[in-house]
Amino acid sequence: MQLISIDIETYSSVNLAKAGVYRYATSDDFQLLLFSYAIDEGPVKVVDLTQGETIPQEIIAALTNPEIIKLAFNAQFERVCLSSFLGKQLKPKGWHCSMVWAATLGLPLSLKGVGAVLGLEKQKLEAGKDLVRYFCTPCKPTQANHQRTRNLPYHDPSKWQQFKQYNQRDVEVEVEINQKLARFPVQESEWHNYWLDQEINDCGIMLDQTLIKNAIACDQSFRKQYLDEAQKLTDLDNPNSPTQLKAWLQEKGIDIPSLSKADVASALKEATGDVRKVLLLRQQLSKSSVKKYTAMQTALCPDGRVHGLLQFYGANRTGRWAGRLVQVQNLPRNSMPDLKEARELVRSNNQTALGILYDSVPDVLSQLIRTAFIPKLGCQFYVADFSAVEARVIAWLAQEQWRQEVFAKNGDIYCESATQMFHVPVVKHGINGHLRQKGKIAELALGYGGSVGALKAMGALRMGIREDELQPLVNMWRQASPNIVQFWWDVDKAAMTCIKQRLDTETHGIKFKYRSGCFFIFLPSGRRICYIKPKIGTNRFGNESITYEGIDATKKWERLETYGAKLVENIVQATSRDLLANAMQNLTQAGYQIVMHIHDEVVIEAPKGTSLEKIEKTMATVPGWATGLKLNAAGFVSDFYKKD
Repeated sequence: MQLISIDIETYSSVNLAKAGVYRYATSDDFQLLLFSYAIDEGPVKVVDLTQGETIPQEIIAALTNPEIIKLAFNAQFERVCLSSFLGKQLKPKGWHCSMVWAATLGLPLSLKGVGAVLGLEKQKLEAGKDLVRYFCTPCKPTQANHQRTRNLPYHDPSKWQQFKQYNQRDVEVEVEINQKLARFPVQESEWHNYWLDQEINDCGIMLDQTLIKNAIACDQSFRKQYLDEAQKLTDLDNPNSPTQLKAWLQEKGIDIPSLSKADVASALKEATGDVRKVLLLRQQLSKSSVKKYTAMQTALCPDGRVHGLLQFYGANRTGRWAGRLVQVQNLPRNSMPDLKEARELVRSNNQTALGILYDSVPDVLSQLIRTAFIPKLGCQFYVADFSAVEARVIAWLAQEQWRQEVFAKNGDIYCESATQMFHVPVVKHGINGHLRQKGKIAELALGYGGSVGALKAMGALRMGIREDELQPLVNMWRQASPNIVQFWWDVDKAAMTCIKQRLDTETHGIKFKYRSGCFFIFLPSGRRICYIKPKIGTNRFGNESITYEGIDATKKWERLETYGAKLVENIVQATSRDLLANAMQNLTQAGYQIVMHIHDEVVIEAPKGTSLEKIEKTMATVPGWATGLKLNAAGFVSDFYKKD
């Protein structure tokens, strides 16, 4: 036995989508219903645990044997649920995930989607969703079902047989996917990264339950206060209703397009009297400051920690992680100088002081969301992140020497960029300091072929840069970074040649290959990015462009367009991701416990007195495949998570 393909069906009253698999599998009523498996891609066997059947001992033994590969689509679900069923945690090593495998090739992140794109002979059964809803989740008690809250096999034997067939089919589909993808195996180093990811999710991170409970109570109290005040001012039944409020504003002579954040802010510039007060209250009421607190409560496990916050290869083009449940990749920033004091006021539920000291309590609660993550007793958080990692990577790949020199001495890239653009010295809070903002916006917007539209999208006009300054900014930035601009064109040419002529090409140490209907970009780390069924088409400007099949913004499988600078963006972000994965491996091997990571930042839970300097040094160690890259990491120590 070398490989077992697995699929399970389970029951729990916990909402899997909202609470996550760790909370789902630890509920009191969690139950394993069906266990289907195939050994070494042989015939599928279904074990019906509801009928007294048992999983064979050789399979139970294999589940804990790291030398035998356990393969499942979204394997985290199977592993965590089977850990609960067996009463012991199954270690990630030895588990492979065919969803991750599909993601490495740019395929959809659903079994049904992968099956459809690959054109498998056996497809996931369409009736599955209804069967899962019927047997795997609570049902509404009615007179017709004798007030029961759960459907069992004997309630509908015919459906139960269909459900077993559905379970079996899923394994058959998984086996066929494995056979189709066998030509493109996942690198062993990526499975090691996947196992580390699973260990981090298994560990989880502790939550400050007092802060969360009081933040929710505080929000409810102040929302009621704002709503009462708005009702008195408007005489409306529900001043939080956009329809009612827009009608009231129109009566007052304010014709507002919508009640979006931007339109309300725009209307406030001219508003006076009661209208101004009402619009300000609308701003407070529209803040969703507690949604993440309630998400934390929902996902909280019996051990006081929340697990499964990160999805490996969630961004399936570059391989970056995606946030799940609480969405830690998208947490509000905190800028309050008295963050610790405000936090203590909420923890002690001192609503009176909060109302007196702060103009916007919802804003305070929003800024405190990060601080709900806390280390266990006796430990602190050691938070370290890469400094300007994408800017460093693109400078290294493009061999933009002046940038490399800035990073070698850990200089301020925004000041140096402005210096190169305007040909005058720029010093933060010093000589020509006002130009730093222009250097910053240019750096953030223009590195991947962006132009005037990218500057606007990045908020250039809101920052006070005039419309007539935008194109000159683009021109100056490109003139100051000729090697980066050339990098875009060289990648475009290499990719075009590879796809047109089916030839292997290379530029700047990046290799391009066409294999079996796929276009691959091989990164410096050796990992590859995949573009399925590439073609050379014509874009809206009448020029040649690269198209490929992939998932669009609406999550549909479509033909997408790309070009040199966009490919550079993928290369740089994927390389930055590989640097983070390398750093996390180094930190783990050095004995540090990573509990969370966000973008280019890691959060370590370690005993008080741990050396932050050693953590920073370990994180900034340049891997052998990135010789010459100027990497740097900086961090801080805290009793709760925050943005330093």
